[in-house]
Parts: sequence; C-alpha cells; structure tokens
Amino acid sequence: MPELPDLEDYLAAMRVRMVGATITRVRIAGISLLRTYDPPVDGLVGRRVTDLHRCGKRLVWEVRPGCGADGGSDHGPQPDDDAVLSDDGPWYVILHLMIAGRLRWLGPDADPPGRIGLAAFGFTTPDGGRSPGGTLVVTEAGTKKRASLHLVRGRAALADHDRGGIEPLEADRAAFEEQLLLENRTLKRVLTDQRRYAGIGNAFSDEILHAAGLSPVRRTRNLDAEEIARLHAAVQQVLGTWIARLRETTGDGFPEKVTAFREGFAVHGRFQQPCPVCGTEVQRIRYAENEVNYCPRCQTGGAVLADRSMSRLLKDDRPRTIEELEDRG
Repeated sequence: MPELPDLEDYLAAMRVRMVGATITRVRIAGISLLRTYDPPVDGLVGRRVTDLHRCGKRLVWEVRPGCGADGGSDHGPQPDDDAVLSDDGPWYVILHLMIAGRLRWLGPDADPPGRIGLAAFGFTTPDGGRSPGGTLVVTEAGTKKRASLHLVRGRAALADHDRGGIEPLEADRAAFEEQLLLENRTLKRVLTDQRRYAGIGNAFSDEILHAAGLSPVRRTRNLDAEEIARLHAAVQQVLGTWIARLRETTGDGFPEKVTAFREGFAVHGRFQQPCPVCGTEVQRIRYAENEVNYCPRCQTGGAVLADRSMSRLLKDDRPRTIEELEDRG
C-alpha cells in the first residue's frame, strides 16, 4: 500500500506538476528514507524532471541536467553548476512508499510536516521557467519507517530495482497464465508477489479474487482454464475500474485520503459486513500485520477458512461453514 491504482493516480497528478520542472531545493528530514549516497541527493538541485513512471510499486523520476535554476538545498551545500552539468546522463529517483508512505503537494516553501515528514522537494513551474511551482512532500505515519528513496545513475542501476513482475494491465492471458503457473502457490500469494505481477498488494488482491469468485487459498495449478480466464479478466476489470474511479475523484487536484480501506470495496477491510453480491458476512484470515478478506459463499463454496486467532481461541469449536457461523449469530 499504496498499490497500482493509487500509484497511477499519484503519477497522473505528479506529471502535470513535475515533468519539465526544475528541482530547486531538497530537504531530507527522515534519515531512514535516503538509502544511497552516490550520487549525492544535493546533486538533484538544478536538474530537470524529464519523465515519471512506475516500476512495480516504486515511483521513478528521471532527472537530467537543467539550466541551473535558482534554489538551494536544505540537506547540505548546493553543488556548483559545472558539477551538475558535467554529467549529462539521466539520474533516477526511486521512491518506494511501502505501507504507510504518502505524498502531498504543497506550496513553494513548504517543509516536511512534524514527526511524519520525511522529505520535501521544491520545483519550479513545469514550463521551463524559474517561477516557484510547488513542493512534493513525502510522509510516513507510524513508528516503523520503511519508505525508501534511492538515487542512481543510468538505466542499468535503475534495472536493479525492478522486481521483474509483468504489468498486469498489459498482460494478455497467455503471459498472465505463464506467471501464474510458474509455482504451485496460493492465489493470494502469487497475486501479491512482485516478481510475478507488478503493483498488486493486499487490498486489490482481495478485490480481484472476490470478482473472480476464487478462494484466496486455492493453489494455482489446481485451476482449470475457465478459472484462469476468470481471474485474468478480474485483474483487468478491478484495476482498470479503480484507476478510472480514483482519477475521476482526484480530477485536477492531488490525491488525498490514499487508503487501503476504500468505500466501494467489495470485501477488503469489510470483515463481518455483508457481501455486496450475496449478503453473506465477509470473513477474514489474519496473519502477521495483514488481513485477507473474502466472501465464503462467493469464493469458498460455503467454507469458513481457518483463522489463526479464531482457531487459537475456539480450537476445534471454530465454525467451518456459513451455516455454523450463522447459527452462532
């Protein structure tokens, strides 16, 4: 989290504001964020953003030598223009927001806010001029600081950060099936494996599996051809629909309220609420810091899947079917 639809929403808003703009200042407030030291992050000042794209769950900015726009770095001394312009190859800023990282677009002189602020990048307007544009601020809530920023030189170094997963919206059925069947794993695991499918996480995998009518614990090599086709179609439909929905909501603004628990989700984050298709209570499987949500009637043939916390509490007395669950209601 954020996942593919959220990241595409961020990218659309960032492109309008950043592509063609010159970086005027950099402030790194959270020492946990910056994971590289060469090239120095101060070297971004005076460089121009020439492209923005997504690499899995990572947001990537391509930056090239600019015109030496006025500005300064709050992170350290500003490099002289000769140093910036001497390297005419692209640099790449690689930002991974992990679970709790978020972006904000604020005024030209904004600083990272309070304890959650990690970094601030100032930009000119994207028209090639030197007028102040705005500030991209990176935040991360919570005590576990996992968000990361890498600054690298050249495409070869950028490729090292590519987990290798195919783009799910670009994959035809054959390519999708090839990745699906490489290993005999549960559907939940394979959909969220960034080596297989880029950008899908915990929330949208729940929604995809519900749309496909498939159990999160089904094994990939146990699926028949019709089920694989259904899953591929669900990936296209769910991700495509949510990208369009988020873009419509954001409009000309900048994404706000980026969350894993969205109004309009069918099952994710809706434990014990009615399934929008059949009305059955949505169930969950809890593990580590995540929760899998599913509809037992639509996805598991009426079976209530074992949940670690429920199994530990009720042992052999835990409900195993919808009927047993409803009898206890």
